[in-house]
Amino acid sequence: MSAGLQKLKVFDQSSLPPQAASDGSVLEQASELAPEREIEKYWRPLLILTALLIFCSLLFSSYMQVMTWLDKPVAQIRVLGDTKYLNKRQLAEKLAAGINAPLLHVDISSLRESILDEPWVHEAKIKRDWPPAVEVVIEEQIPVARWGGKGLLNHQGDIFWPNTSGKYLSLPVLNGPATETQHLMAQYHDLSRLFQGANVKMVGLSMEARGAWSLVLDNGIEVIVGKEQLRERLQRFLHVYQKELSSRAAHIEKVDIRYTNGVAVKWRKLEEQVKAG
Repeated sequence: MSAGLQKLKVFDQSSLPPQAASDGSVLEQASELAPEREIEKYWRPLLILTALLIFCSLLFSSYMQVMTWLDKPVAQIRVLGDTKYLNKRQLAEKLAAGINAPLLHVDISSLRESILDEPWVHEAKIKRDWPPAVEVVIEEQIPVARWGGKGLLNHQGDIFWPNTSGKYLSLPVLNGPATETQHLMAQYHDLSRLFQGANVKMVGLSMEARGAWSLVLDNGIEVIVGKEQLRERLQRFLHVYQKELSSRAAHIEKVDIRYTNGVAVKWRKLEEQVKAG
């Protein structure tokens, strides 16, 4: 052999030490367990998925049973809230006529819209309740003034149109652009303070589209105020009225107070004076 080549040693397994022999048996055992682990690797996810499917099926079945128990025909309609003008029984009957589905399928939004169609309903909240019932909490309109000849104004300046507006003759009458209701209400409350302690009261206020104001007194006299210096003009009018005009109020139709140093009076026709007198 050449000097550069190394000698290779060949060992017989029988000549290996005991430790080496035992390592060989471990390799044989590992090779026997490998197929079992492969089988377990595929079966375990399948078993978990099967258990999960069974659980979901049971859960869905329970859910459907509960929904079936809850989704029963509506047996009661409760109308709650303080009311002075609304008839709760009639409102409940109207709602009942519009319900044609079991409780969970009732269209709450549609029911609310039908309630808000009632002129005297300002706001409404509806919810489902059990045993099967529909509960309605309503907020009624609070009329604070008449709007023109047929409408009413609520406390927020919203116009509504009840069928019985003629019953509220004690409320002040406001007229003007529909977009100026809140301004009209504020102006009415502000100007009516000027009449405190006077022997006459303001019962109506009108605003023209161009911004001119006029008012009506409780004795039927119309007062033309104009656009500017409303408070100053009314203060001057009240002074003149109490001093010169109050004794002849039944004969006066209209007073124009837009003048700087006085007022212009329009007298009623003779036949009207006779009726008024």
